[in-house]
Amino acid sequence: MNVVCLDLEGVLVPEIWIAFAERTGIPDFRRTTRDEPDYDKLMRWRLALLVQHKLKLPDIQRVIAGMAPLPGAREFLDDLRRQYQVIILSDTFYEFADPLMAQLGRPTLFCHRLLVAPDGTVTDYRLRQPDQKRHAVNALRSLNFTVFAAGDSYNDTGMLGAAHAGFFIHPPDSIVQQFPQYPVCRDYGQLRAQVDAAASRFTTA
Repeated sequence: MNVVCLDLEGVLVPEIWIAFAERTGIPDFRRTTRDEPDYDKLMRWRLALLVQHKLKLPDIQRVIAGMAPLPGAREFLDDLRRQYQVIILSDTFYEFADPLMAQLGRPTLFCHRLLVAPDGTVTDYRLRQPDQKRHAVNALRSLNFTVFAAGDSYNDTGMLGAAHAGFFIHPPDSIVQQFPQYPVCRDYGQLRAQVDAAASRFTTA
């Protein structure tokens, strides 16, 4: 049985924090896992910015409510799920993701939780598990699944390396240069072709 694990932001939906930066006019929120490989450092930066600017969870959720998947993402995902089991492995938060997952047909999502005060202040975050993407792929492999993975950022490279085959989609050039071992896909058609080719290799191996 083949399983495809996909990152969410930058792969199927726009980057939530970039959209939030554009809506609030605060450019510091544009920093993402494409820029900062240390996820805890990035999240501490974001939480401090929220406090500094007196912004709360409902402010972020209002931005997310107006967002939509990337063009072609729903169609790609629907087609992929006809042939493969698909799991979304993301470092986003359940408190953010629901409206976007509804628009994607509610595929299975593994992500994290925010700690939120009664007044909506985001006080902290809790990882489901450190390096959860890589651990999820390894767990699936331990169950004798053949796993293919695709992402776009530093925090995806663990799962790409753990999978039977890993691919970049929509990555920045800076990350491609650091991880040349992973094929680069610039659109969903290329990614589907890479997944199908890998599936064929492992089926006949």
